[in-house]
Amino acid sequence: MKKQQICILGSTGSIGTQALDVIAQHPDRYEAYCLTANNSVERLAEQARRFSPACVVIANEARYGELKALLADRPDIQIYAGSEALGQVVEAGPVDVVLASMVGFSGLVPTIHAIKAGKKIALANKETLVVAGELILNLVRQHHVDLLPVDSEHSAIFQSLVGEDMNEVDKILLTCSGGPFRLYNHEQLAGVTAADALRHPTWDMGAKITIDSASLMNKGFEVMEARWLFGVPADRIQVLIHPQSIVHSGVQFVDGAVKAQLGVPDMRLPIQYAFSYPERLPLAGDRLDLFAAARLDFFEPDISKFKCLALAYEAIRQGGNMPCILNAANEVANAAFRRGECSFLGMADIIEHTMQTATFDRKPDLDTYLQTDREAREVAATFLHP
Repeated sequence: MKKQQICILGSTGSIGTQALDVIAQHPDRYEAYCLTANNSVERLAEQARRFSPACVVIANEARYGELKALLADRPDIQIYAGSEALGQVVEAGPVDVVLASMVGFSGLVPTIHAIKAGKKIALANKETLVVAGELILNLVRQHHVDLLPVDSEHSAIFQSLVGEDMNEVDKILLTCSGGPFRLYNHEQLAGVTAADALRHPTWDMGAKITIDSASLMNKGFEVMEARWLFGVPADRIQVLIHPQSIVHSGVQFVDGAVKAQLGVPDMRLPIQYAFSYPERLPLAGDRLDLFAAARLDFFEPDISKFKCLALAYEAIRQGGNMPCILNAANEVANAAFRRGECSFLGMADIIEHTMQTATFDRKPDLDTYLQTDREAREVAATFLHP
């Protein structure tokens, strides 16, 4: 069996490092062809030494010299830098699968390059569909590309739909841990810090997505992602707060039956399933013990407390480039909160102001998305620091 050559966009992040663990568990099936990072030079060099990819890319061109020096004794590994290089490596002939796990808007253009090159896409960068869902799905159809979800929730939905007819779907059940502040009131939320928000109760993720999970913006993004991936309108996607994070999501069918995927919180499973579909391969790790779990709780989200989720639904309702505006403003607000420059509740204020101020376009193309992202970031930054 020919080994699948995998390009990991964002190999030093949480998803990327777990993907490399999957590759390490199945060296007869998978090989890392290219690894990329934004700034994490030391970790990227360490990964390159262990997995011996054909090439590595550091997106921040200012770090190229450091990476070159760290891998000076490895002439077998090609070293590149810059955003243009990211777009080129995903098009390389040997690449079979591109794992899009870069964080934020930066993952959009490289993913488009990979789709146009006809590569199988394992999508962990939800912002790609949040910002440009219609454009991406049109390209996927045009280039006959497999697009497989890596988010635990969307993988669970996908697994629940295997063998089913989409016409039989009544609604999607999108679960959410609720984050660390599920039981907080408004007064308590006003005083939480980034350190508080980064202590997620069940998942080990990168800082940006952990903050998004605490504000429930991440769940708003996932509603948008599910809408595009599965063709189900947002009003038929139900968000369920599920603190145990055992039911990863599911589907309710027109006859009332519900199918869901359950398991321990472990992102390696959806990563591996995206690589191996339609096969299931062995995976070392913990197994779900329902006797130990004892109970499964489900609650409705409180959108009066978690306004970011409400703003996400509003962006879906407006359509056009509004989700792009929402995403750009959120990236600014999220970073500001982590730096201590705005409050937890203040993030929603920045996003709402930007949605009301930035230029709305009902029929955007890629150039529009790029311009919208720049403008929305400027609006959000100006509101943050008038």
